[in-house]
Amino acid sequence: MISSRLRADLLAGLTTSFALVPECIAFALVAHLHPLMGLYGAIIICTVTALFGGRPGMISGAAGSMAVVVVALVVQHGAAYLLATVLLSGALMLLFGLLRLGQLVRMVPHPVMLGFVNGLALIIGKAQFEHFKQGEHWLGGQALLWMAGLVALTMAIVYVLPRFTRAVPPALAAIVGVGLLTTWLEAPTRTLGDMAHIAGGLPDWSLPAVPWTLETLHIIAPYAALMALVGLMETLLTHNLTDEITQSQGDTNRECMALGVANMASGLAGGMGGCAMIGQTMINLDSGGRGRLSGVVAGLMILMFVLFLSPVIERIPLAALVGVMFVVAIETFSWASLKQLNKVPAHDVVVIAAVTVVTVLTDLATAVLCGIVIAALSFAWQHARELRAEHHLAPDGSKHYRLQGTLFFASVTPFLQRFDPAADPSRAVLDCQHLSFVDHSAIEALRTLQARYARAGKRLEVVNLSQRCSVLLSRAGLRFER
Repeated sequence: MISSRLRADLLAGLTTSFALVPECIAFALVAHLHPLMGLYGAIIICTVTALFGGRPGMISGAAGSMAVVVVALVVQHGAAYLLATVLLSGALMLLFGLLRLGQLVRMVPHPVMLGFVNGLALIIGKAQFEHFKQGEHWLGGQALLWMAGLVALTMAIVYVLPRFTRAVPPALAAIVGVGLLTTWLEAPTRTLGDMAHIAGGLPDWSLPAVPWTLETLHIIAPYAALMALVGLMETLLTHNLTDEITQSQGDTNRECMALGVANMASGLAGGMGGCAMIGQTMINLDSGGRGRLSGVVAGLMILMFVLFLSPVIERIPLAALVGVMFVVAIETFSWASLKQLNKVPAHDVVVIAAVTVVTVLTDLATAVLCGIVIAALSFAWQHARELRAEHHLAPDGSKHYRLQGTLFFASVTPFLQRFDPAADPSRAVLDCQHLSFVDHSAIEALRTLQARYARAGKRLEVVNLSQRCSVLLSRAGLRFER
């Protein structure tokens, strides 16, 4: 059993390393950086998070979502300022984990998760079409036929091979098989080496060559905060997805701390910043990677590619890697969410669609925040409508109100509308046995209601408060019998 587990992690890590290389090179080029900076970032971040993170099986590396937000910084100030930014963003991630804020991911509603997954699936698929271009122009003629044919062959191998054997991860078999085929046929198709030459040495460890002044901090702090926000958000959501797929529970705070340390190390080693990568995580999981070894192998294999194996790796056809990533995009997209559109509340459908679209058009952080805001407003509206009230006249002539629900900012107006101080008898009783006060708006609503009865020359009594509500009101200077 142990040997089969180790074998599965080794093969999964090897497969994932092939998929990491072109993505990290592409993201480095997007950020106007040397490709080796992307690879160094992948080596360090993938290895450190695999060894010390809280979610075995999840793959982290130099991510595109973090590369996009620093393009302006690199263009204006250079790569050294990026490394300082990566260092600072890593410190912020580490602080986030130390403060045990990783549990905040529980606040992300399920529709936001679905929108996140669907949006990233579309982004992964969309990014692959860039490989169908030569410069600024689309491929045509024989070059397009070869590219499309090899992509289709790769996808066919990935889908068909598991029907015959699971001894080898299908993605690995497809990459190696298509690579050997193109070499044998001497096919005129582009290879990884056409993107960039990845040969290099070990990274040089040093502090970024920037003036360590308040002016530098003023430049890099906004970018570092945005990188940390995007990186943590994508990592925690991918963490949740990995938990669901593996039916196990990871440690979000530990993952945040490991990611912070990994980014700090990457900044010191001349690498890009990074976070969890959902595409490569899906490849690792689909290939059988469940333990820490798979991530460690993926990171160390990229180091081997850079140091010793670049002539071999650069001959891998891009079509094979594109085909694998197309499969990842298809498998990542939550097709079940489409079937549920007419079975879930309309506001949840809006959240799923909004997060998906905003993820594709802008960035993950904006999309998730938009989704959470929409979901929160919808929840508040629905909850406010559930405030119920009953009233009756008691034998002693007083009027008793019994309310059920939650009193908070969205339900204050309907709460106050339930009472009629002008027409009520001299004594009114509010029974709070089934009413919960939760925020400052609720406290002020009760204070306003008291004032209305006082102006009418009448008295409002509040009874049957829970201990929590009694303490909340007491702190605000409102004291009633429990």
